[in-house]
Amino acid sequence: MGVTIKDIAKSAGVSYSTVSKALRDSPLVKEPTKKKILEIANQLGYRPNAAARSLVSKRSHTIGVVWPTIERVTHSALITGLNKQLEKHSYTTLISINEMKSAIDTFNRYQVDAIVAFDEKNSTSDVSGSTVPIVTYGIAGRSSFPTVDVQRKQAIMKAVNYLLSMGHQKISYIGDLEDDHLQKEKVNGFIEAIQKAEDPSACPVISVSDLEQYNGYMAMRKLLEHPNRPTAIISGSHDLSHGCMQAIKEHSLTVPNDFSLISYDNIPATEAFEVPLSTTGVPLEIITEQLAAALIALIQEEDIQEAIYLKPELNITPSCRQLNEGAVNEED
Repeated sequence: MGVTIKDIAKSAGVSYSTVSKALRDSPLVKEPTKKKILEIANQLGYRPNAAARSLVSKRSHTIGVVWPTIERVTHSALITGLNKQLEKHSYTTLISINEMKSAIDTFNRYQVDAIVAFDEKNSTSDVSGSTVPIVTYGIAGRSSFPTVDVQRKQAIMKAVNYLLSMGHQKISYIGDLEDDHLQKEKVNGFIEAIQKAEDPSACPVISVSDLEQYNGYMAMRKLLEHPNRPTAIISGSHDLSHGCMQAIKEHSLTVPNDFSLISYDNIPATEAFEVPLSTTGVPLEIITEQLAAALIALIQEEDIQEAIYLKPELNITPSCRQLNEGAVNEED
């Protein structure tokens, strides 16, 4: 049998109610007494009874997360960061990579306090009847739930405009993914920005079947064989960018001497690239902070905006270079 509050009370020489208040960090218990009780609880290996605590507070202190995958670097970094943010509020994270409706039904049965759903295929539009509040991470206006929107379109437009200002007119985008409206939003940003350039026909958009490193590698090989090879590339994900750099290196070319490269996904560097990647997007820490804040606000039944827009940032590193005026491609 596990250690109980009564065991702690007996060891500390205080009442049961005093221990209960101390464990809840009540201001009614003096700090020296509270410190003593917590030390004894730790020594005895006390673990709160989650079921009992839930009955009293009407909360499970768990958050359900519907996530597409944890295999990609960005998704893994995001879910890790979100978990750290929620831990600060004493919440445990439960992750599901099942289909949206199935995952939300399961979380309702487990009676989590709130759900965050990564809505890459606009699948929350079919969700109804959830008794648990939901926050989506996607595109505002496409869901009936409050949404944290990182403005992917604006992030890619920032990258295009920067490369244009550096003298690049031949810019390509890698990352057109069918049936993924979040990726389409990036492509739309690229096309809209490129159409303002002098020669938009020279800027191919390369489709991929997924956003993994291998897909970026194969897409870059296709670009290397293109008759009108670009001088700059914008990639739709960190993993795609990694694959691009691999293909470039295999052809004895370099970033940025042969290609300037900007990657979507503003996450801390997780790999030692020969040249640090330029990035565009909302910093990981800001995304996770805002998602956590929205979830806590919903749980506490506070007013929350239906659309929470986060401002993307452009971080330039040596992976981009100024294209000399009048410079031409080696292929020209």
